[in-house]
Amino acid sequence: MKPGSGLDRRGLVAAVLRHRGDAAVIAGLGSPAWDCHAAGDSPLNFYFWGAMGGASMLGLGVALTRPRRRVLVITGDAELLMGIGSLATIAAQAPANLSILALDNEAFGETGRQAGLTGKSTDIAAMARGAGIRTAFTVVRDGARGSAVATASNVLAPALFKLPGPVVCVAKVDLTTEPSSFPPREGPLLRDRFRAALSSGGPTDRSRLRG
Repeated sequence: MKPGSGLDRRGLVAAVLRHRGDAAVIAGLGSPAWDCHAAGDSPLNFYFWGAMGGASMLGLGVALTRPRRRVLVITGDAELLMGIGSLATIAAQAPANLSILALDNEAFGETGRQAGLTGKSTDIAAMARGAGIRTAFTVVRDGARGSAVATASNVLAPALFKLPGPVVCVAKVDLTTEPSSFPPREGPLLRDRFRAALSSGGPTDRSRLRG
């Protein structure tokens, strides 16, 4: 993918999260976690700092235990590929409240920005459909100005938060360098506040969400 041909990653994540309501968000390690934090911290955000490949399975667990709450996993192409078997388990369990947004920059961004697999022959959406997830598709930049916001509002948000799950959306994004926005590192803190927020049944703390 040529530089500038993909969607603006951080703008896309921020625009998607404006539509989250009281959804729980699982952020895969690296850029997805930084982007979710940059959009505004919330106790209903759980950020991965390690355990690469585990974001989708945590999302599945939360979706099964909280069937009335929408659960969104935001992760990267490489993180999802490391745990690609999770898609088969998700398809078998078929949680209607689970969605996955894969931010695909076609690179291994956290280990040196080497060329990734999805820029060659690997199609994550096709793999999801092969696993049995019927609603799985890829979105690309349409060339329109401000297309990240338009794509998030008109395509991604309705699919991620409204369609019966499981849903897998792959968004082709640019490989960019964004200002650091690091969430808390303390695992027990992230776990405990996320668990408390899930149990409270209350809405997302919008006072801490930007945009």
